[in-house]
Amino acid sequence: MLIRKGILQSLKSVTNIKLGRKAFIDANGMKILYNTSQECLAVRTLDPLVNTSSLIMRKCFPKNRLPLPTIKSSFHFQLPIIPVTGPVAQLYSLPPEVDDVVDESDDNDDIDLEVENELENEDDLDQSFKNDDIETDINKLRPQQVPGRTIEELKMYEHLFPELVDDFQDYELISKEPKPFVFEGKARGPIVVPTAGEEVPGNSGSVKKGVVMKERASPKGEEAKEDTKGHDRTMPQQLGGQSRAAPSAHSFNNDLVKALDRITLQNVPSQVGAGLNAGMRKDFGLPLTVLSCTKACPHVAKCGSSLFEGRTVHLGKLCCTGVETEDDEDTESHSSTEQAPSVEASDGPTLHDPDLYIEIVKNTKSVPEYSEVAYPDYFGHIPPPFKEPILERPYGVQRTKIAQDIERLIHQNDIIDRVVYDLDNPTYTTPEEGDTLKFNSKFESGNLRKVIQIRKSEYDLILNSDINSNHYHQWFYFEVSGMRPGVAYRFNIINCEKSNSQFNYGMQPLMYSVQEALNARPWWIRMGTDICYYKNHFSRSSVAAGGQKGKSYYTITFTVNFPHKDDVCYFAYHYPYTYSTLQMHLQKLESAHNPQQIYFRKDVLCETLSGNICPLVTITAMPESNYYEHICQFRTRPYIFLSARVHPGETNASWVMKGTLEYLMSNSPTAQSLREAYIFKIVPMLNPDGVINGNHRCSLSGEDLNRQWQSPNPELHPTIYHAKGLLQYLAAVKRLPLVYCDYHGHSRKKNVFMYGCSIKETVWHTHDNAASCDIVEDMGYRTLPKILSHIAPAFCMSSCSFVVEKSKESTARVVVWREIGVQRSYTMESTLCGCDQGRYKGLQIGTRELEEMGAKFCVGLLRLKRLTSSLEYNLPSNLLDFENDLIESSCKVTSPTTYVLDEDEPRFLEEVDYSAESNDELDVELAENTGDYEPSAQEEALSDSEVSRTHLI
Repeated sequence: MLIRKGILQSLKSVTNIKLGRKAFIDANGMKILYNTSQECLAVRTLDPLVNTSSLIMRKCFPKNRLPLPTIKSSFHFQLPIIPVTGPVAQLYSLPPEVDDVVDESDDNDDIDLEVENELENEDDLDQSFKNDDIETDINKLRPQQVPGRTIEELKMYEHLFPELVDDFQDYELISKEPKPFVFEGKARGPIVVPTAGEEVPGNSGSVKKGVVMKERASPKGEEAKEDTKGHDRTMPQQLGGQSRAAPSAHSFNNDLVKALDRITLQNVPSQVGAGLNAGMRKDFGLPLTVLSCTKACPHVAKCGSSLFEGRTVHLGKLCCTGVETEDDEDTESHSSTEQAPSVEASDGPTLHDPDLYIEIVKNTKSVPEYSEVAYPDYFGHIPPPFKEPILERPYGVQRTKIAQDIERLIHQNDIIDRVVYDLDNPTYTTPEEGDTLKFNSKFESGNLRKVIQIRKSEYDLILNSDINSNHYHQWFYFEVSGMRPGVAYRFNIINCEKSNSQFNYGMQPLMYSVQEALNARPWWIRMGTDICYYKNHFSRSSVAAGGQKGKSYYTITFTVNFPHKDDVCYFAYHYPYTYSTLQMHLQKLESAHNPQQIYFRKDVLCETLSGNICPLVTITAMPESNYYEHICQFRTRPYIFLSARVHPGETNASWVMKGTLEYLMSNSPTAQSLREAYIFKIVPMLNPDGVINGNHRCSLSGEDLNRQWQSPNPELHPTIYHAKGLLQYLAAVKRLPLVYCDYHGHSRKKNVFMYGCSIKETVWHTHDNAASCDIVEDMGYRTLPKILSHIAPAFCMSSCSFVVEKSKESTARVVVWREIGVQRSYTMESTLCGCDQGRYKGLQIGTRELEEMGAKFCVGLLRLKRLTSSLEYNLPSNLLDFENDLIESSCKVTSPTTYVLDEDEPRFLEEVDYSAESNDELDVELAENTGDYEPSAQEEALSDSEVSRTHLI
């Protein structure tokens, strides 16, 4: 043992230099060391030898270039103006003949080696980075309201605030008699939910780019040109209008598949979806034809048979030969998830309508001019009736995957190396071999650039860069078909850039099966085993790494056993939520609300670079009457300003926003009280173009929009420019919002938490205690997070931070706090993985929990109102408990806590302290929080109201 260890240490030293690595490879050292290390795997006591051997082999593995013609996106969008400086300017300044995939330097390995050697001291380095990033200039920290734009310029937003001037003389209000103003919070009439047949087709407003206008009620006059792409995926025959009786469930399913296989968005058969009403049932053995549900089900509604005008859009072709009948083998499809008692869904309005979704997609403008619709977006998603625990990581799985990668170099004859999908080659045709998977990502929010078959059941996948960018590879959403059951397929996404991921800590990717959807289970589920995330041997060019040389890409690898033969399945980084889905949800909410009870407006904030509208939503309660005292109360309600989805890959932010919108539009007594207390201005999707085109972080300008709030350009960043304009207008008319919150997603931390802004805490973290003692600051910014920590199971107060960093000075949170003057300015981050505390401890987060967080945020605002307004102190306390009727889960979490062993991998693996790393980082990753606030024992013992009142100075 000691002799072997000494030899390996010598090899490790020799291979630290380039000449030594070359000599090692020439002497067939890779093969010899690999075979020797494999013989040691059976004995755990020899793990140190295996680990050192793996380190040497990884170090000596030749660096390869990505098999791409360019690291820039496959899609091109010409900007109206080119920035003078920044990464986009550099991208446009590169000569066309430059190979941007590899470095000009041929000696990057040594640089990469130095980076790896520094990992042992990473904690010290990380602390220095944190301290350097904290803002220490008190003058910069002090909020200074700066109008930025003149009053005359801001008047362009007056028409977006009609609630400030409307006298409601033409409205039919609930009461015409004057009443003394009291805050009652009682429930009004029920919200009437129309059927899909009564739905008025939604229309997009016609606006002029860069100008804020009211959304028109008439349809768009200008239709996009007919897109002929994707005709090979559909059949031209049109279906007859007569439906046939099905003699059995199996024959009905076959007819259904044949019908779906011929669907285009010009003629949608009425029989599709007729039997797809599925509540969340525990009995999965029911045949499709006997499923019934008294509630309107959110995933599929009846499809109309009317002809649609405009460009043609297609549903993907089904590869399955027929829907499998339900039998005893059905339980295999859920083998990867833990069964738990079903959870009842709330009795809210049905927001998913396939007919309406198809109509909206036809008006959605994408750079590639997508002509297909993904089945999950068409069928919709309902949360599965079972809990999905955080995946327990097998010991040594990462080492095993790395060994399989090393085998590619040692046994090169076993590698197929065949391209099976390629966006860069328009003439490329998918192989028709029966044992080869087929891939597709040509639909809204899709992202998959290239697929290479490595072995019979192993595929390397390459993601597309954000448009007008050469990096940001994290979001993926693609279709797979042609699979065989009983085969373990390994997928490797090989061009990731972050240095660590929650995939190393129990997170699984999402999978949606069309077969399951047709069998009344239309949901995304966590899927995959042997999941890990590690540095690979593909070299990042200095162009892609912001000038840094020696950087490598990272691999996400996961293995999947498909439950059905010839199914059509979809994989995604997180639960997809498209721009068209948002438009559909907003139209359904608008048509379902009671106009006598709820004041709801959907305006157009602006038009995006590609011509899509950015919606602005206003929600509050209608005044009691049009008498003076009620109109006055209506106009003087404080504003709450919410925004979401500035980063397209953070889809969980949209699900949280969906929960907020649904709760605000519900007829819950608490929701009515909330509407009577506030006026909500909401921009639910700040980056529509990025969402539509499958970007992860940027807009079509190739820039992170959450770094443009200081000086947004109206041509390049219209949504940020006008969202900031709305806030500047409110400040100019002395109606500063009580709360601003921007919803985000976090890829490296668990739970839901908030970032806020505090001068005192920022100075305190610089260890300048004398300076921090001299600062007097209202502690009210802590009230809302503290309330949420008591009422929202997924929320974690100890993960919150109120430190202001230099690298975040141009984000929405800091600019709205510093320039606009909103003290309670937050970023609310939701995990992409799951929770490690509270009721959901040990569980991966799902859409139900995300929507619940959005609803709980609303309840927290009502409690904040009660604590900050003397008028509401006399409210009955039981009023604040009504939200439990709508959003409290009736089931108990029975899943055991999953413990992930930190030291279950070799020491050489790239470890990073991401306990405080924000997903909202710069290109050069800087750690975020420098010492998250830990509440004192005395404060923890106080109730939320006591703590909040203590902070109200």
